[in-house]
Amino acid sequence: MTGGKCCVWHLQMSGPECIITGMQQSYCSSLYRYQRRTTREVMVGNVGIGGGNPIRIQSMLTSDTRDTEACVREALQLADAGCEIIRLTAQTKVFAANLEHISRELRRAGCSAPLVADIHFKPDAAMEAAKWVEKIRINPGNFIDKKKFEVRDYTDDEYEAELDRVRKEFTPLVQFCKEHGRAMRIGSNHGSLSDRILNRYGDTPEGMVESALEFARIARDLDYHQLVFSMKSSNVKVMIAAYRLLVRRLYEMGDDWNYPIHLGVTEAGGGEDGRIKSAVGIGSLLQDGIGDTLRVSLTEDAVCEVPVAFALAAPFQPSVKADSPELPVAEPPAPFDPYAYERRMAGLAMCYGVRLGWDNPVRVALPHEAFDVLSRERDALGEFIPELDLDRLEPVAVDPLDDEAVEQLTELPEPTVVTVKDGCPMDVADAFRLLAARIEGRHPILLKDTLSPDSSPGGELALLQAARAIGSLLSDGIGDAVLVQGEKDPHAALFLSYNILQASGSRLTKADYVSCPSCGRTLYNIQEATARIKAATGHLKGVKIAVMGCIVNGPGEMADADFGYVGGAPGKINLYVKKEPIRFNIPQEEAVDCLVDLIREHGRWVDPAS
Repeated sequence: MTGGKCCVWHLQMSGPECIITGMQQSYCSSLYRYQRRTTREVMVGNVGIGGGNPIRIQSMLTSDTRDTEACVREALQLADAGCEIIRLTAQTKVFAANLEHISRELRRAGCSAPLVADIHFKPDAAMEAAKWVEKIRINPGNFIDKKKFEVRDYTDDEYEAELDRVRKEFTPLVQFCKEHGRAMRIGSNHGSLSDRILNRYGDTPEGMVESALEFARIARDLDYHQLVFSMKSSNVKVMIAAYRLLVRRLYEMGDDWNYPIHLGVTEAGGGEDGRIKSAVGIGSLLQDGIGDTLRVSLTEDAVCEVPVAFALAAPFQPSVKADSPELPVAEPPAPFDPYAYERRMAGLAMCYGVRLGWDNPVRVALPHEAFDVLSRERDALGEFIPELDLDRLEPVAVDPLDDEAVEQLTELPEPTVVTVKDGCPMDVADAFRLLAARIEGRHPILLKDTLSPDSSPGGELALLQAARAIGSLLSDGIGDAVLVQGEKDPHAALFLSYNILQASGSRLTKADYVSCPSCGRTLYNIQEATARIKAATGHLKGVKIAVMGCIVNGPGEMADADFGYVGGAPGKINLYVKKEPIRFNIPQEEAVDCLVDLIREHGRWVDPAS
């Protein structure tokens, strides 16, 4: 086994210094075999979440909650599509009060899907909504707490005083939900952590987790346990780390902290990009056995979210997937830190002029025939160029369960591109994790989307499968090149490869967007605006633009965005640079042009290629 036509190698660290101890991977029972996390059951109306129930599918209405007819019509469409739990926004007491009429009309229409009221800022809205719906979702970052991006040091006494204030205002809602059989989701958003949390923990997964646990402790002190948790972010690496850290903390606090988990990538966007990003984040956690209910947040009509959510959940439903048996080899320590991204640094290879491994970009490989076809179109493909010919790369395919094959790699004098052998009897992500843990760090790894290419489902299912498998590994820092072999069309496979790299934050080849799915809080036509913004700015490689419907999560979710387009009033747009508002109340019809001008002013604009 040699590296074929790859040569000029340099070594990088390997061995125990890049291995994580078992204690640090306690968010799941094994990194190399599937085992669903065991939780208690939480009832939302007539729908059970957690326990032995299927993974439940949710979506959210985009209609104004004050418009009974529109909400009922949209909710019935969701229910007809199979949506099991339906969420509505209730930003004030007036909006919340109309939930009575929406609920009544839905039940008259024969729809039994439980309703969830999404609450931000207003405890009185939550109290009103709890009268009429089966579940309340609160965001601990802006429910009772304040968010003004103030910088201050809290003494321990000041911090406790703030918690006492939260306890006093939160207690009536908890008591009402307890007395009336209402469930509650405590859902932290990366973009809306309170000033108190930000100043003590920073804009971190640790802050997201602690924000939720502070409210959960209050609920538990009142003997209320109908709780579900979520840790949402538009950044998949932050999201994955936050959920893992949450589950680890729940394990550490005791067996009775076994609450179900709701999954979602917030502001994922639309089209293929939104589906890929959702598959990377949600799929990574489902593979870890985490997740009892989920929503795919797309900048599209809400009903479009439901089939994607079902497709993501399907391989992990208890009727389909059982816990995996013990491995025939000893399980090694984790080859990555589950809570903090760090790329696995392999050796450096020059493969017929392409630099592979080390700190170079993750490369895109294609089968020889596809590479040959696309190479003749390089000028038309722009940034999306074929980089590695699989036949010339000649990766060594290894079954990570095969001790002899693994041992042979240690005997090679030079680092070698390694991949998992097709037909290996393991799930893709598990197999590559095991490979990364068992081989020396000097060997670069070629990731694949499937180990059974001849049985690939094709179409959107193949896209979701590829994003889940490859994207999850990239988010853990594993992988130096990617090969999509489940998609047979060369062009589709090429674009999918680059889009997975984009969604996982591994490599930017175009503008990057954080885009709301829209809801009843949205102050303008976000689908139309997003399409116009993408048409005007899609060529701006590496520029990150946030398109937000309102200010609830907008400024926070724009933390790592370069520019923000945020609804400030009905039909009016505020423009941001990072978190700083620059221009206010721009008419929507003028706002995209103003955004382009703002990008020019800050030196990030380039004219599109002719």
